[in-house]
Amino acid sequence: MTDYSDKIITVEQALDMVASGMNITSAMAASQPQAFFSQLHTIAGRVEDVIVTCCLPTIEFEFMQERYLKKSFMLHSLFHSPLLRRLHPTGRVSYVPNCLHYSGRKRNDAIATDIFIASASMPGEDGYVYLSSSNEYETVICERARKIIFECSPNIPTVRGDSRVPLERVDHIIMCDYRLPVLEDTPLNERDIEIGATISGLINDGDTIQVGIGGIPNAVCKSIMDKRDLGVHTEMMTTGIMRLMQAGAVNGLRKNLEPGKVVFAFAFGTQEMYDFMDKNDALLMRSGSWVNDPMVVGLNDNMVSINTTVEVDLTGQCCSESIGSRQISGTGGASDMAIGAQRSKNGRSIVALYSTVSVKNPDTGEREEQSKIVPVLRPGAAVSIQRNDVDWVVTEFGAVNLRGQDIRTRAQRLISIAHPRFREELVRAAGEYEYVF
Repeated sequence: MTDYSDKIITVEQALDMVASGMNITSAMAASQPQAFFSQLHTIAGRVEDVIVTCCLPTIEFEFMQERYLKKSFMLHSLFHSPLLRRLHPTGRVSYVPNCLHYSGRKRNDAIATDIFIASASMPGEDGYVYLSSSNEYETVICERARKIIFECSPNIPTVRGDSRVPLERVDHIIMCDYRLPVLEDTPLNERDIEIGATISGLINDGDTIQVGIGGIPNAVCKSIMDKRDLGVHTEMMTTGIMRLMQAGAVNGLRKNLEPGKVVFAFAFGTQEMYDFMDKNDALLMRSGSWVNDPMVVGLNDNMVSINTTVEVDLTGQCCSESIGSRQISGTGGASDMAIGAQRSKNGRSIVALYSTVSVKNPDTGEREEQSKIVPVLRPGAAVSIQRNDVDWVVTEFGAVNLRGQDIRTRAQRLISIAHPRFREELVRAAGEYEYVF
């Protein structure tokens, strides 16, 4: 039996290692270190300007309260969660622009990680510790981190893949007994169901798919239960993908890259999904530097990327991460997968969105509907997916193919799937911007 008793420390001992000006890099989403983060606020009185680099944090810990962020801690985010979106106005939360397949490497080049900390499975007899549910950038950060600390719990699944770190490389282990935070299924609304059904018509038996998080991706998974021999090469393993596997729709038999395997870089879902993942040979969690690399994505024939967005302009530019200049999420793997799908033989990228959004009018305080298909993106909006990389765009009013089309045709087609209430206005704007003469 592997002996690691000399590596075991307490949370308090780990906190003693933190000094002012350090950079602590955390694993993302469900893999965040719960024991360490739950006590980090206790050292706020003796440290200043400690950077905590994180990605899609799922639990609001005490150290994230504004009174601690004012002086002691600064959050650098690779992808905003709703929590970070709310904290952003404090001035102590700053987004790091990135495409996720480069995120670990570029972060290593920009700033040294003094302490890398993550939740993990119990050390195995093979002499490795397996990252619990994410390898988006984690093993890349581990290559240069000055100190590696894992929180190991018997309630955390062991997931197959290259998400393992040699025990000899791990400096310290904090023994825990918690479970991973869960993401319950998002209830589907009528628009989700309509969009999911439309996208289903663009997916063929034997395709390899990528889906993300939220109501529309969940609706897509539900709508393709009757497909056969689907493969998965995706940034995120979801409960919806698990159900497709259980239904027999996903088996990867026709995949030419890692056939028979569901390939992903991180997982976030229900407890049922985490239990399903434990030592499951059909799953392969690999580094996001490989999974999200467009060159690798394109090695899958019939690759279909499915992403959502905030707004689309009449030329096809997609903003998926901000409302104007206000950061609300991140680029994530959207551009990686869209570009990779176009490199694929018979591949295609799909971008989906509701046709409208309800927003509060700042002058009247009343809520009003606005079109999400717009003449131009809002000032300051981030272009998450270039118009060059958009094939299909889908709303609840249908699907249009922009691939290889001129600006005039793009504008006309996008207007046709906008909400009818806004089509006349969009036609007028298309003329003013000289998209259509």
